[in-house]
Order: sequence, then C-alpha cells, then structure tokens
Amino acid sequence: KLEEFLNFNQVKTSLKEAILLDYYTAGFWWAKERNFSVIQLSGFMDLLNFLLDNLSDKHMTLGDNLKELGKAMAGIGEPDSEKSGDLNFFSIEQAKAIIDYL
Repeated sequence: KLEEFLNFNQVKTSLKEAILLDYYTAGFWWAKERNFSVIQLSGFMDLLNFLLDNLSDKHMTLGDNLKELGKAMAGIGEPDSEKSGDLNFFSIEQAKAIIDYL
C-alpha cells in the first residue's frame, strides 16, 4: 500500500525507489510500534520527508539538518509556548524517542 501511495512503479528495478520505500516503511512501522495516533503518525512521516528533502534537495550537512530538526521539535511539551511548532501533538517522551530514532 505504501508503494502505491508513494506512486512507486519500479521498486523491483529502481534502487532509488526501493531505498525510499524502505526508508518510509521502516519509519512508519517504528511509529506504529509506539502506538502513535493517526495525527502523530502523519506528523512523523512529514518529519521524515522534511529531513530527507533537506539532505537531497537542499544539500544540507548533517549538522545543519540536525539544527532544523531541533527547530521543528522546539517547544514540544510547553503549553502556549512561542516556540511550540507544528509538532506540538507529540509528548516530550515521544519527541525524545523520535530524536533517538533519527
């Protein structure tokens, strides 16, 4: 199903598609095993895509990408924080687990 969602038609012959499918599948199952809600799962998949785009399209260094991850995760667990971003539906424990995973 994920293969269809990503519109990958050549997974058996395209190394790039196979690697990307593995990347997203591993992330999806990791989040599912942690009982993420649908909203949290969607946010986590968006985060995976965001970080991959930073590497592949923007050619960010690992250090710069980690800084972007920090910015994206800033404010989690702080109600009504000015830092709180789009990922405030994660708990602090979940945010730590995500950082460890990534």
